[in-house]
Amino acid sequence: MSTRQQVLVLYLATSALDAEVVGWSRYDGTGLTRPATGDSDEPPYATGVAALEDGWRLFQASQLIPPQPGHEYDTSFLKHEFFFEKLTAV
Repeated sequence: MSTRQQVLVLYLATSALDAEVVGWSRYDGTGLTRPATGDSDEPPYATGVAALEDGWRLFQASQLIPPQPGHEYDTSFLKHEFFFEKLTAV
């Protein structure tokens, strides 16, 4: 039996871990689930805290970088990105 990693990426409305999930992706190193990204209109968790409560481990949060003056409302990438993992025996 070996251990494989599952990764969950949540994009939150703000930098707070209890903020609403606005986007997500999943990657399953076990090979047990497909497709790799969310296949539902409903996020897997309402907040990052809910993912923690379900056993996901937070291992990276995006750096908070303030916008340059005059660019506060530019459209860009989703800023509040959180990476979670679960280690699963297969």
